[in-house]
Amino acid sequence: MKKTLPENFGKICHKVNQYIKKIFSKRKTVTFLLCLTIGLIFSPLGTTARWTVSGTTATAYKTSWIGNSFGGGKYWVQNNIEAMYVAPNGTVYTNSIWDEAGREAGIYKDGNIIGLAEDTHGWSRSGGKAVTANNKYVYLAINQGSIGKTDKDYPPDGTTWYCVRRYDLSGKTAPFAGGRGWDKSMLITSNKSEVTGLATAGKELYVSSSAANRIRVYSTETMKELRNFTVAKPGAITVDKQGNLWIIQSKNGGNPAKILHYSPNGKLLPQQITNLVEPTAITVDRQGKLLVAENGPLQQILIYNITGKPAQVGTFGTKGGIYAGNPGEVQDLKLYGITGVGTDGAGNIYINSNGFNKSGTDLRKFSPSGKQIWQLLGLLFVDNADADPQTDGVDVFTKQEHFVIDYSQPTGKQWTYKNYTVNPFKYPQDPRLHTSPDATFVRRIQGKPFLFLKNMYGSFLQIYRFDSTKDSKIAIPSGMFVGTHGEGKKSIAGNWPPHQPDKGEWIWRDRNGNGAFDNDEYDISEDYPYFGGWWVDSKGDVWKTLRTQDGIGIRHYPLQGLDEHGNPIYSYSSMQKQKTPSIFTDIRRIEYIPESDTMYLSGFTVDHPAIGDDTGVVGSEIVRFDNWSQGNPTPRWRIVVPHDTTGKREVSTAAMSVAGDYVFAVTFKTAEVYVYNAATGAQVQQLKPGPEVAGESGWIDIPYGIRAFRRSNGEYVVFVEEDWKGKVIMYRLMKSSLANL
Repeated sequence: MKKTLPENFGKICHKVNQYIKKIFSKRKTVTFLLCLTIGLIFSPLGTTARWTVSGTTATAYKTSWIGNSFGGGKYWVQNNIEAMYVAPNGTVYTNSIWDEAGREAGIYKDGNIIGLAEDTHGWSRSGGKAVTANNKYVYLAINQGSIGKTDKDYPPDGTTWYCVRRYDLSGKTAPFAGGRGWDKSMLITSNKSEVTGLATAGKELYVSSSAANRIRVYSTETMKELRNFTVAKPGAITVDKQGNLWIIQSKNGGNPAKILHYSPNGKLLPQQITNLVEPTAITVDRQGKLLVAENGPLQQILIYNITGKPAQVGTFGTKGGIYAGNPGEVQDLKLYGITGVGTDGAGNIYINSNGFNKSGTDLRKFSPSGKQIWQLLGLLFVDNADADPQTDGVDVFTKQEHFVIDYSQPTGKQWTYKNYTVNPFKYPQDPRLHTSPDATFVRRIQGKPFLFLKNMYGSFLQIYRFDSTKDSKIAIPSGMFVGTHGEGKKSIAGNWPPHQPDKGEWIWRDRNGNGAFDNDEYDISEDYPYFGGWWVDSKGDVWKTLRTQDGIGIRHYPLQGLDEHGNPIYSYSSMQKQKTPSIFTDIRRIEYIPESDTMYLSGFTVDHPAIGDDTGVVGSEIVRFDNWSQGNPTPRWRIVVPHDTTGKREVSTAAMSVAGDYVFAVTFKTAEVYVYNAATGAQVQQLKPGPEVAGESGWIDIPYGIRAFRRSNGEYVVFVEEDWKGKVIMYRLMKSSLANL
């Protein structure tokens, strides 16, 4: 709900939103009412806002962003397109299982956002894996769960409807007689298996259900079932010019994937396409050729003549995709993680790449000759960025992407998507393919770049190296810290990683350089299981805080050098335990600056205790200690940060970051950045999302949702997680503005 609505209506919306949040705790829509009358100064780099903080006029800053083609408001590219359909006029209809701000089903044309299919989000409702359209309606796969007692039409408790929902071409729901759901626009196809493919031909709608091994056929007008037939593991569907079906059959037991050919009445025809690794999408172009998205190592669109026996007659895209040439380097024809392919009436080709393990949306339109016409990006979700200290903030990394920043360009245009750093074919055990890290520390050790990634719960720290002689763009799995499980179980549930110890905690190092978890590569220990935070200092030392009450809650892992493959070496035998300062009752974040021997700690204190078990936040205070290594630390200052005093968690601080002469902290629900003078602890600035991003942000969901960096010209760049509209907000505090702080 937007707070920019008239006040009386806003109060009503607030009450409704509170009710929704009570039912669905993941709703995170947060917006800010920006008072532009405070003063706006326009420059070629964007709009500079001035804010009043603690009775004094704060200094200028600029708001920008990275990772999404649009800044927010009505315009943002959705997360992780799972399926798409391209109309003859070039309108692109898409479907995602989840988009934080509610664009599960986007509508795009000519490189612009046209709209979305309404009401796909919340109330236990989400998108799905299929979409199609004809000249009148859009048909969207959705999932509808129960919401408890209601007088509306929803599933009973414990039941999920797997539906096809009908919309008009503008994205408004199109009810029909016998339709289900609160507005009668849903066709329930199953209570057990999701829709895996959709296609229309004439007045018929074809629906795949892979788990049920069925194709069901419905009237596009009445939505009544006309017939159904058996197909093993059916996925995406397309219809050729003769009205016959081509259906992707996903891997079935030990049998490889293939494409089957059926008549409209369900007769299996003899033509089929085999020798495929992972077909994910399919379409027929205006010439009647079949286009198949091959998501295996080829990373290409395979083109078949299907007038007789199917014969491959061409490909589209670079063989090997993004891993060809310089592996990981983004280029127009290098595809990666293909989830959608379509063509329009003019023969243009549309392809969506998601990367691997939900890396984000990369939607491109090409001319028939292969020239890229436009590209739309929505790359970041529950993610944050950090700058390479050796390139003065020009190179910026998120957990899977590498961006290059040109600070002279206009707001929102400074970033270029340069490299995708995951290679699932060469490094299938890459932890990013099996876990969900969400924030990055970029460090240089002996001049070489490394990525350190954390997750939302602080239970691990992943390490990646780069090999400039071989995989200069790919981040190679190098090491990993994992904590002790609180119930004495394996630290990570399931079958990954191989050879994982049965209990306790471990440090993995890729001792043979193959990027895989081998049996003799684990260092094993056991410790208190509840984490406060992680830190990697500028020397490459790793620090960890434990929420222990025994007074010894700091762990220091000094870097022991690099091994022959370039992996950082850490061990439990060299680990040092350090005392928690007695002012803390529950220690959380830690940032140590070795150049000045300065330690910054945060947590809940004796003076400002937690209300309940307030997990995931900074705590109530940030404290600076000088001369840390000399022992017996005495606070230089203590800052009481916004924190919960009621048990309702309406106010709290999610993350902190120290850079240069300042300490930056961001609040959980309002995403406001508080800036403190590192020498005195005095607050000197407060940052809020500016009009460049429509004055809005989602909640800060991760413990490292803010990273700050001081450039050589004195400018501070501050990255803040913004998962609502799929980007990272980038604040710039100018050198001239900071001179008097």
